[in-house]
Amino acid sequence: MKKIVVDGVTKTFGDTVALDNVSFEVPAGEFVAILGVSGSGKSTLLRCMSALTEPTEGEIIIDEEPMVTPRPEVAMIFQQHNIIGDMTAYSNALSGAIHEAGLVESIFQLQDRDEKERALEALDTVGLLDEAQKKARRMSGGQQQRVGIARALVQRPTVLLADEPVASLDPGSAQDVMRYLQHAAEQRDLTTFISLHQVNIARKFGQRFIGLRDGQKVFDGYRDELTIDAVDKIYGDIDTEGMFVRPDSEPDGSPTEVAR
Repeated sequence: MKKIVVDGVTKTFGDTVALDNVSFEVPAGEFVAILGVSGSGKSTLLRCMSALTEPTEGEIIIDEEPMVTPRPEVAMIFQQHNIIGDMTAYSNALSGAIHEAGLVESIFQLQDRDEKERALEALDTVGLLDEAQKKARRMSGGQQQRVGIARALVQRPTVLLADEPVASLDPGSAQDVMRYLQHAAEQRDLTTFISLHQVNIARKFGQRFIGLRDGQKVFDGYRDELTIDAVDKIYGDIDTEGMFVRPDSEPDGSPTEVAR
């Protein structure tokens, strides 16, 4: 895969403009954090990129093909996990192969050996191999989100999209999920887009940052360019004090000076 192209994407819902002529290009392998307040267009952008939502105008090109229908090589991770509590971590991860095995085969776990091995490898990637036979409902929120990551990895994606994957987690669990996402992306050479509202976590793990405000792209740059002024442009009047930590330190809430 050479690059991902988002070209003039606009999405309206009635009179509401969720995305307003958003454009950018991302080469393969980048780890991109999409920043913005709730309602800025982050989730809508990811849903358009996964073809779960159709843009009103513009197009998105992945693997040199327009995204008009969902494709297994573009995997989506959701904030609320969307895993089945009465199924084991292994069974949930294995369901990521449903596009290959089919619905009936997936229900009765009749997938072939390769698919089953992929599920175990994906659980290993997110640090849950020893918990493979544990029921998902008995797992913590952070572990459940990691199961969701494993399920996405079983699809063998080239692009990984994660919509607010740590929004409902405590700081420690959020750190763990982000580490495993980063590890998976590096290990499998995935182009990754993660929507976040926590700037400190984004700065620690992100490589490139795209900021949305009122549906418009207001920032596109790398860590050194994500200054307080840039954050003010993304977040407006929201108090940004304490949002920054050193990229090589733990986000413990202590502010770090960043150049304006």
